[in-house]
Amino acid sequence: MAPREPLLTPVPIAELRPTQMTVGYREVEEKRRRWRSHDADKKAAFLGSHMIPVLLGPKKRYYVIDHHHLARALQEEGVESVLVTVVADLHKLDKDAFWTVADHKAWVHPYNADGVRVGFDDVPKRIADLADDPFRSLAGELRRAGGFAKDTTPFSEFLWADFLRRNLTRKAIERDFTASLESALSLAKSPDAGYLPGWCGPLDG
Repeated sequence: MAPREPLLTPVPIAELRPTQMTVGYREVEEKRRRWRSHDADKKAAFLGSHMIPVLLGPKKRYYVIDHHHLARALQEEGVESVLVTVVADLHKLDKDAFWTVADHKAWVHPYNADGVRVGFDDVPKRIADLADDPFRSLAGELRRAGGFAKDTTPFSEFLWADFLRRNLTRKAIERDFTASLESALSLAKSPDAGYLPGWCGPLDG
């Protein structure tokens, strides 16, 4: 389905609904720092060019399918509204059918901060209620450090976060993020990570 025209009327961030359980708070903080570094003109231009892709769901609510970190960062910086692009209009579906379609299209990622799949009813109702997953922050930093390539696979960084979750501890990340990133860089080059999207480790032979 082709993306529809973006809505020119801003939508309050407080009314946006997530399609995932978590974000990396460290990632959110980085986006907040970048936002604060812009002057007023750049901020206005940024908001005009960074529209949030959404599904129009039951009761005509807007469900965010990407840029959860950005939406959370802007909200924490006091931005009240953003422009959105409606990727699919599913507002005529009932709630169960909506989530089934979203699941099959990889528009929802109902995994909690422990990497465990939960029910759709457990997905937060507000961007402000997204929980922290330090492994998602580590995966984001790992990509920026060249550990893997940006990939179009839906929720690719969550797949990397899940891989890191099985090889590192949350306590280690919280105690020393830099050392954990070094460990993650080594893990990212290993054959064990070869199944992941954007893997760019050495090939045998």
